[in-house]
Amino acid sequence: MARMAGRRTLFAAPVLLVVTFGVFAVAAASPFDPVKAYAGTAGLTASQENLDQLRANLGVDQPLVERWWHWLTSAVTGDLGDSSVMRQPVADVITERLGWSVLLAVTAFLVAILLGTSLGVLAARRQGGWLDRAVSSAAYTLEAAPAFWLGLLVMWFFALRLGVLPAGGLTDTASDVVTFGQVATHLVLPAAVLGVSQLPWFFLYVRQGVADALDEDPVRGARARGLNERTVLLGHALRSGMLPTLTLVGSRVPELITGALLVETVFSWPGIAAATVQAATSVDFPLLAALTVLATAAVLAGNLLSDLLYGLADPRVGFDG
Repeated sequence: MARMAGRRTLFAAPVLLVVTFGVFAVAAASPFDPVKAYAGTAGLTASQENLDQLRANLGVDQPLVERWWHWLTSAVTGDLGDSSVMRQPVADVITERLGWSVLLAVTAFLVAILLGTSLGVLAARRQGGWLDRAVSSAAYTLEAAPAFWLGLLVMWFFALRLGVLPAGGLTDTASDVVTFGQVATHLVLPAAVLGVSQLPWFFLYVRQGVADALDEDPVRGARARGLNERTVLLGHALRSGMLPTLTLVGSRVPELITGALLVETVFSWPGIAAATVQAATSVDFPLLAALTVLATAAVLAGNLLSDLLYGLADPRVGFDG
């Protein structure tokens, strides 16, 4: 396990280098001018000399490779630079917002895994039944439904029409204090939307895996030995059928990150979505590079986690092979 994790870590280093350089290259070719974005309306009346000085202060007058290398060597020492659009250090921008994004993503992922697994097992137990047909139809429909559309729909129904849940934000409008109860209440809708958007894949994988496992000889043998249906289903079929599903943990991370950005925007959740959008539109090189590295590292970590879970679940898989 340690050897495989070490190999993946060594592989991640050049990937992150290429990704960061790609971010700077794409940003440099962007039609957006970071100086005008930073200056705002004051840039409309500023002289060319002042704009040139501001360009030098922001470091965007340097060549692409030099700008990238300066950011990279500083990032290695822990200095991620200053965000021109947020007017604060990049490390502070990420620290203030990352925790809320992680809370949303983890909660939604748990909802997708637990609910998708439960429904998949129930559907596989009685294939062709009313539950199987209903949930499968809903899953195929949800696959094609954008996360932001689901967010607007549930916001209209639960917040505006029924008034039982808040429409967005982290706390109540009149509150100046962040409490656990308010955060939990405001988390329900965005976490549910993001979780439901990821649920179809877990449901379909579990359903197919468990259904195939129920037809295998070991499961038939367990039934022949007189084991009750609950033990056969959960102790034998589910374990065998869950193996292909473990690969989804890593493969769904990119979709989870993209969906989280959309859901955060819809529900005004104070995560990194707003910072990402502003960094992209304002060509904020340091912030954009840091957020991209963070997302890439999350994808690589998700793939590693999938392999580790698969190896732990199936002893036939060698970690160091």
